[in-house]
Amino acid sequence: MAGKASWEYRGDPERPALLVQFSNGTVQTPENVVFNLYKNKASSKAKRQRILTAQTERLSYVGKNFTPEALKSSSLCRYFVGALNKQTGKMEVYDAERFSMQPILEKNATRLSDEQVQDTPDQPSRTYREKVDALIEAFGTNKQKRALTSRKLNQVGSEILSKEMTKAAEEIIESKGTELVQEVVERKEEESYSLFLPPCNAHADKKESVYEFDQLISPVEYESLKNVSAVFKNMTPEELQERIKKKQHGAYVLQELGELKYAQDIDRKARVLWYLDTLTKLINNKIIKRKDLVALECPNVMIGNFLKNFTVTIFKNESVKNSISATMKCKIASYVLALALHISDFQVDLTLLQRDLKFTENRMLEISKAMGLRINKRMMFSSLSVDEGHKIGSLELPLPVYKPGAGRKRKAL
Repeated sequence: MAGKASWEYRGDPERPALLVQFSNGTVQTPENVVFNLYKNKASSKAKRQRILTAQTERLSYVGKNFTPEALKSSSLCRYFVGALNKQTGKMEVYDAERFSMQPILEKNATRLSDEQVQDTPDQPSRTYREKVDALIEAFGTNKQKRALTSRKLNQVGSEILSKEMTKAAEEIIESKGTELVQEVVERKEEESYSLFLPPCNAHADKKESVYEFDQLISPVEYESLKNVSAVFKNMTPEELQERIKKKQHGAYVLQELGELKYAQDIDRKARVLWYLDTLTKLINNKIIKRKDLVALECPNVMIGNFLKNFTVTIFKNESVKNSISATMKCKIASYVLALALHISDFQVDLTLLQRDLKFTENRMLEISKAMGLRINKRMMFSSLSVDEGHKIGSLELPLPVYKPGAGRKRKAL
């Protein structure tokens, strides 16, 4: 009989191990590669930004953890590396961070030499400004490089210009750098929504093609829902009233169940409603166990896909668990909203969904606007919704351009 395997978490999230992948091949002599890690200490918000450089005999490489591509692959995942301790027999697990190393070609970027990266004994220690300039020359954007070139030209002409003029020129360059940082922050805020929203075809000519149904529920999952959704498909009015009385489902699902018999494709709508109802019930669980999904009678294929797509792996109490983080809650909510569009003729009562998901109204509206919905207010009269104003989200073509926080304005004093 094989011995029982065990592991021990020894990591530190603030000092992760670095997992390096070279994009253009395999390094033949890894022992000769010189690595340098640079951290952003400008502000607390950017303290996790890092740049990793690598010097080989032939090429220089650079990897960043704050580009859009790096954010998409790492923000929803947490990486670890394990090392077997032969003395204790335990697998020691450490936090890790991935870097994709891209080569720096001579015609596109300046290659860092040893003198550019490190201070040599026969070279005086450089100032902080000189070190920053070297990094901008190697990794800066075109706008930053133009600002650096402009400042250096001003420094060359400093023998003619007065000290006051030189100082003013440097202040202008510094202000341009501040504006550039602000632009990057705003761009990241816009891109952050793409991390959890369903795949979107913003140029679709049909509403049903904006959020493709097969990308919300895979064909295999859809087929597996046939048996479990039969309870919705065959529900009698008496059974529906009993479920309303016991509040077995959210208000949105109950409302759609009441109209299910009038649907053109009852079987399809019943499957989607069952899937949507399950996501709504799971969204506010901090830790998800496989038995929780089994208790809801989820098919095996749905269990695997849910844990893969809507949870993150964490280590807690010396065991691996599946957790629904804040980002994953937004992802589940966006998929619920996209599914609701398909079964509600692309017009959804956001107020009902918001209450079922236990979201704030502002949070629900931000997700809806990020998905390209137009928001209107409507008075509702029903047994589930008394006389009150509800927010209605509609999918209309062409999709409007979304700007985060555009609707929040300060009132004039």
